[in-house]
Amino acid sequence: MDGRGVLIVRNAQSGTAVIRSDPATTFAERLPGAVVHELAEGEDLAEVVAEAMKSDAAPDVLGIYGGDGSVSRMAHLARQHDRRLLAMPGGTFNHFVRALGIEGVDDAIDAYDADSAVAVGVVEATADAGEPVTVLNAVSIGAYPELIEERERRSSLGKWIGGAVATAVALRRAEPLTIVRDGRRARVWSVFVSVGRNDPDRVATMQRQETDAAVLDVRVHHARGSKVRAFASLAFGKRSAAVLRAIGLFPRDADIERLVVRELELQVRPEPGHPSVFVHDGELEERAPGGFTLRCVAVPRALTVFAPPGAPGAPSSPR
Repeated sequence: MDGRGVLIVRNAQSGTAVIRSDPATTFAERLPGAVVHELAEGEDLAEVVAEAMKSDAAPDVLGIYGGDGSVSRMAHLARQHDRRLLAMPGGTFNHFVRALGIEGVDDAIDAYDADSAVAVGVVEATADAGEPVTVLNAVSIGAYPELIEERERRSSLGKWIGGAVATAVALRRAEPLTIVRDGRRARVWSVFVSVGRNDPDRVATMQRQETDAAVLDVRVHHARGSKVRAFASLAFGKRSAAVLRAIGLFPRDADIERLVVRELELQVRPEPGHPSVFVHDGELEERAPGGFTLRCVAVPRALTVFAPPGAPGAPSSPR
């Protein structure tokens, strides 16, 4: 296939901390019939897709080259417009595409050429009475969103330096927040809501482990340990977590509560002076001060994504 009927939106702002080759040549050589649109700073992805869908040659496939945030936004639009998703890694971590066995742009295009796709489960997350957003990896409240909020305030310092400064500031300012679930109140450092079942040894379940996810895997880190343990729990790599566990900095098992449910509703109440925020797929969402209600619902087989034949999960029928 030459890419006719494919719209690819490229987010050039994604993955600026990682050196990688420009995909433009690959697109031109392997998908010469595709329409490639580079997302300008301040340009709205939803408006770009809506404009394309109104044309006489509306795309059959929505493609995205970017990080997890860009991919999750395009996944939401693919669901809205009932289109298949061609997701290509162009960010720093690329958690979602890596979970599908896609390590590079060519892997995704190979899957498209072979018409190899999987039906993917998602989570719909709603804050207060807002519109639900599509989540591909995880939703989080507590220490991680506050760290992201601090990092975004220091974005002019660059990803890594800004991240180091933000971590130091967030560690100094960190306080537990209060959640209420089913009438029960708890003080917690963080809550992670993963799309599908995840590694039982992790707290920060930032990368999904299942394809057709029909449940939420929830990790509640109760505020019975130190601030250092609260931030050590954010290690999402197996090696990092193993090292922290070995030196006694990782949270104790007794401080972590795990729930496997189909839906979850939490009232979130941060301490005065702390932001009302949550993160989904690396994207920070801010709410009015004082707290908010967060509802997460698992939606199995919600989206069709091109993926290699060896990707976890049964392949969907070609469309």
